[in-house]
Amino acid sequence: MDTKKFVQLFGEVLAPDTARVKAATATLKADYYPHPQSLSVLLQLLVSDESTSLRQLAASQARSLVSKHWKTLPERQKPAIRQHLLEKTLSEEQQLVRHGAARVITAIAKIDLNNGQWLDLFDTLVQAAGSQNPRHREVGTYVLFTTIEAIGEDLTAKVPQLLELFGKTINDPQSAEVKINSMLALSRIAIILDVDEDAPSISKIESLIPQMVGVLKQAIDAEDEDRTTQSFEVFQTLLGCDSSVLNKHFKDLVLFMTNIAVDTDAEEDARTQALSFLMQCVRFKKLRIQGMKVGEQLTLKCLEIATEMGDEDAAEEEVTTGRSALALIDVLAESLPPSQVVVPLLHNLGSYVNSPDPDRRKAGLLALGTCVEGAPDFINTQLHEILPLVLRLFNDDDDKVRRAALDTIMRLAEDLAEDLGKEHAKLIPALIKHLDTAIRQASGPDDKKNISAIKACCNALDTLSEGLDADTMKEYLPELVPRLSRLFTHPDLKIKAAAILALGSIGASAESAFAPYFEQTMNSLSDYVQIKDSEEELDLRCTTCDAMGAMASAVGAKAFQRYVRPLMEATEEGLHLDHPKLRESSFLFWGNMAKVYKDEFKPFLEGVVKAIFDSLESEESDLEVELGEEAADLAGKEVTIGGKKVKVAALSEDELAAASDIEDLDGMEDDGSDDSDWDDLTAVTAVAQEKEIAVEVIGDILTHVTQPYIPYIEKTVEIVLPLTEHSYEGVRRAAIGTLYRLYAAVWGLQPEEVQKWEPGLPLKQKPTNEVAKLGEIITTSTLSIWSQEEDRYVHCKPASPNITEPAAYDDIHFVTPSSLRHTIVWVATVTDLNRNIAATLNLTGPALVSSPATLTPISETLLALLTRKHPCQSDFSTLASTGSSPDEDLDPGALESSEYDWLVIDTALDVLVSLAHVLGPTFAEFYKLVEKILFRFASGSEPYERSTAVGVLAECIRAMDVAVTPHTAPLFKVLMHRLNDEDPGTKSNAVFAVGLLIATSQDEKEIQRHFNTVLARLEPMLQENGARLKDNAAGCAARMALKYQDKVPLGAVVPALVAVLPLKEDYEENEPVWDCMVHLYSAGEPTTLSLTPQLLPILEQVLGEPEDQLNEKTREQVSEMVRFIHGKQPLMVRKYPGLAAAVGV
Repeated sequence: MDTKKFVQLFGEVLAPDTARVKAATATLKADYYPHPQSLSVLLQLLVSDESTSLRQLAASQARSLVSKHWKTLPERQKPAIRQHLLEKTLSEEQQLVRHGAARVITAIAKIDLNNGQWLDLFDTLVQAAGSQNPRHREVGTYVLFTTIEAIGEDLTAKVPQLLELFGKTINDPQSAEVKINSMLALSRIAIILDVDEDAPSISKIESLIPQMVGVLKQAIDAEDEDRTTQSFEVFQTLLGCDSSVLNKHFKDLVLFMTNIAVDTDAEEDARTQALSFLMQCVRFKKLRIQGMKVGEQLTLKCLEIATEMGDEDAAEEEVTTGRSALALIDVLAESLPPSQVVVPLLHNLGSYVNSPDPDRRKAGLLALGTCVEGAPDFINTQLHEILPLVLRLFNDDDDKVRRAALDTIMRLAEDLAEDLGKEHAKLIPALIKHLDTAIRQASGPDDKKNISAIKACCNALDTLSEGLDADTMKEYLPELVPRLSRLFTHPDLKIKAAAILALGSIGASAESAFAPYFEQTMNSLSDYVQIKDSEEELDLRCTTCDAMGAMASAVGAKAFQRYVRPLMEATEEGLHLDHPKLRESSFLFWGNMAKVYKDEFKPFLEGVVKAIFDSLESEESDLEVELGEEAADLAGKEVTIGGKKVKVAALSEDELAAASDIEDLDGMEDDGSDDSDWDDLTAVTAVAQEKEIAVEVIGDILTHVTQPYIPYIEKTVEIVLPLTEHSYEGVRRAAIGTLYRLYAAVWGLQPEEVQKWEPGLPLKQKPTNEVAKLGEIITTSTLSIWSQEEDRYVHCKPASPNITEPAAYDDIHFVTPSSLRHTIVWVATVTDLNRNIAATLNLTGPALVSSPATLTPISETLLALLTRKHPCQSDFSTLASTGSSPDEDLDPGALESSEYDWLVIDTALDVLVSLAHVLGPTFAEFYKLVEKILFRFASGSEPYERSTAVGVLAECIRAMDVAVTPHTAPLFKVLMHRLNDEDPGTKSNAVFAVGLLIATSQDEKEIQRHFNTVLARLEPMLQENGARLKDNAAGCAARMALKYQDKVPLGAVVPALVAVLPLKEDYEENEPVWDCMVHLYSAGEPTTLSLTPQLLPILEQVLGEPEDQLNEKTREQVSEMVRFIHGKQPLMVRKYPGLAAAVGV
């Protein structure tokens, strides 16, 4: 190798000429780096060249070549190289070069120590770290840190000596760098320690936490940004170690970080990092934070920090203190019970939203909007108080307050669309007014404020429209359609997209009422499905295709017919335009067409299925990034990994400098030195995200085009089944959901007598062999995943719009995450599996659980979920398994849940109810295992827990029928308490359950013991509105009168019962109510007969619209009752034309 030429070329890399740099780089990589001598020359440059930049570059490249060439260098040269390198590094003046040289030493040591060489290095470094010379201490501590980082597990025997050393150096009186290096090294030691085997070392690190806090505080006070960041990263690292490392000081550390966050004199970067640390505390130490009861304090501190936002737009991505505070509120609301976050926020909201200071009004609104997603059920209970103040501030004099109110409305609509939609008369006119104002005041493309307001109004209309029914939406079409259509020609493509998206959702909500606007809208949008000249145009093309799919569902197959083929061709072309979102939009459009046209979609089926299968079988590239020089361009940015956004930590100074000085010299094979950089993180590529959509759309197609899809079923199972173990949880969820939808679709192809299953085992109707085999394949695959899956919930905000409703098969809804794609949704593999299993059982009956091979794992997984011992509940399972907490502030018995923790249990209870439904009386054996669990939930502190648990008890009673008898006494004990519950929903479910228990149990003694008490409590319930309370109380009274007519004071009960008819909220209770009334009438019960004049108009209503008021059996009973009355009193019946017509008299 020509050494002189090599050095000359190496110098060229630093030239300020890109062409020369690229040429030199290519030659070095091809002609010189493959030779071992290149490493020798680089090491010589590192220790001798006068140019700082060249030494720095040589360190970077030498480090990459060590793993390739160090072993092949002559052994006689190595001692001198080691000694010279160490000496020069200790005396190096430039920190970047020192750090680069230290990394080279570490790379060499990693090889040498494994080969029994350079054994005196450790003692030399310890000596340097304790030297009187500050420079030597800096180098010694830094090389020790990098060595521990690289081969820490090989140094476990040295840990006590290292801890003794760093316990001194962290208090270095002269060098801040030594202190930081000591912190970094201690964090790496904490990672490798075995808490069970080396308690003294853990205790030593724990004792040094106050000194580490002191180093961080000094860095902040000195406004040293780099060392502040390094210190925060140390604490982030410690947070991921065993809890015993931080346990003793955790509460003080949280309070310390909180004080940094609220300190307006501190640098913004320090404050945002403190808030980031607190977010991680809530995520990783959720139960500890909950036990410390600091949720309220953190929430209110963040609320105050949010007042500093001024004119900042909350939607912007730049990290600021105000936005970070809102992000922490978001995490708190998601992770902690409402009592610790949302309740105190609402209690303190008045002083903000009523403040004369617009910054405080804005902060209050943004904080309110931020916490909606984490506690939607609780927020919903307070909506009657929240919405008026939001609407008031929507008309505030200050622009930023109005925009904050708009953001809050959007957040409310995203999570509470149906409930917020009830306030449409106030919301939509206000949105139209603000849209008009923004359009009128917009001065041009640079008017960011009004451009942003226009987009926000469109987005709010888009979101809000989902909560409106067709009749309501129809009222607003004349106002909304022209306004939004005019925006189709706006020069800003993002405004066009927002308007198109909104109009698509409005059309979908309006259904057939949108027909008069359909043709003109399609004509206005036709050009946008062809554009492809830029990334922005392709984005707009996506939105347009999505909106057209939504409109198709509104106007129906006939009206949309002439657009189908051109749009199918356009979307097929979209697959080949190298735009991932456009490919997804194409798939989603096809799914919509399948829903609209059903079997008529058959002509397109072959091409569509082939394209989707090709996508599902495509190869995925792994993300290969070494977090060093090669990741320089990712430093400080967010990347999506494993379905989660991960911010890449800033590079160390030497790595950053090396990365910025060269283009890519070290494009060699991976040296293996940083294999653990990404640990278990798995990249979510665009291909993986596309597969998620593709497999969902296959589910849509096979559900709605089932008969023509039969030839593709076998291939579908073959392709989709392996995807249930995909590394990306989005693909796993979608694949599992599609398999269950496939089973449901195939089930529907069986003879009708097989589909009409009866509860109980053994099976009374057996499925066909093909269906049974398919069920076995699906359950074998998915149930093992269900028991082991750790993905509880993931926050995602997909970009594509809602163009597909949740797929249904005979009104059984299956989970399809793409159906919620433009809303902020919480989706999870476990909760989705729960829902899909429950839906499938409800549709197909006990066939899936007829084998112990299926029923046993379902039972075991259910018990694990309900007792919080499932892998996805790892934070709870430690407490549940040990009965105690390692965290001193947490009472193990106080497992109050956040709403999203409860969601896992709630959906597991759905499975339990479905299991009871299909097993019938044979469910009684399994009920013994869950009774105490349900009783505990029924006595919980949160209303939604009590209400759900009592409702589940009611369903269990109904399913077991007379088999509930042995459980009558304990059930009465719980349910009688809940009849006095302060929560109307819980009380309503309790009276429903009590009625079922009295009707089904044969424990006469226990029933009579509570009979009169129940009757007494029914009287006021029949007067209470809301929560289906009247209807359930009526059902309970009817069941009691049916079974114990002689014990019920009919003279008082029947008039009270008739007074609440017809039932308005819970039509299911019409069955026992009218069973009772028909029975009493046919028996000639005097009070009932005397109420005939009052009953006739009621009968006319229940036999009229809506038809689903009565099931088929009850409708026939009621009709027969009317005919009986007509036979006795024909003139009275004929006063009600609708009644006479309904029964044909």
